[in-house]
Amino acid sequence: MDIRHLKAFIAVFEERNITTAAQRLFVSQPTLSVTIKQLEEALGVSLFKRVARGVELSEEARALYPQASALVGEAEALKHRFRRGEQHLSLTLGVEADISPQHVSAFLQLAINTVPDLRLSLQDGCTGDARLAVEEQRCEDELFLPIWDDPFVCAIAAGTEPGPNPSLFPWIICPDHPSHQRLMPLYGHAITQAAQSSSLHLSLTMVAAGIGVAALPLSLVETAAGVTTHPLSNPLPSRRVGLCFSSKALEHPALRLLHSALRDQACVPGM
Repeated sequence: MDIRHLKAFIAVFEERNITTAAQRLFVSQPTLSVTIKQLEEALGVSLFKRVARGVELSEEARALYPQASALVGEAEALKHRFRRGEQHLSLTLGVEADISPQHVSAFLQLAINTVPDLRLSLQDGCTGDARLAVEEQRCEDELFLPIWDDPFVCAIAAGTEPGPNPSLFPWIICPDHPSHQRLMPLYGHAITQAAQSSSLHLSLTMVAAGIGVAALPLSLVETAAGVTTHPLSNPLPSRRVGLCFSSKALEHPALRLLHSALRDQACVPGM
């Protein structure tokens, strides 16, 4: 079994059709069928079942796909890395809303230390070769590599005291945010709502203005001016911040090198 077998498998897996996959790889259909058969014999499993309009995937094929994509991506990354005359690797990284500047900065340091000749392009939102995001923002077909655990805390304006009972706090909530449902037990059955916002950053601004209190990630609160934390008797949930990417994106040389270096470090405690 070699990279040629894995590339053939990936093409059939993604196309769901031997003929289309053969065209994609510029080989004949019989040649591709033989290559897949060799891979199945090497692994001792059946990967595909031929049907009228193509192939059906076995559970073994579904399990193999992300690993095969990673191995092929790593091979491509090595080829890029040592190609004569190559000066840099490029990577476009999306940054989702409500990721703290500290986490973005720390990730960039990790990236350039891992791939010294990396040329990064940062963009807002769900875009790029990969994106820095919270696990709840992962799309169904994406993989997620956790990097940091980021606990939620009760954020209040400096110099204020909300009282002993969280169910009576004047809460600022984000009802459309992915974290809202996990925070509902904190608010109690009859929430005292002071205000609501569409993002955690906006909630933080409202807390600093003295409008109310909010459950926010520590990474957003700890450097905010005019805001401090209030201890609670019950622990709050945490969120995981990391990289979201598709299996196919691991074929990108820079992302594959970065992924390989980071996966053994995740999650990185603290800042």
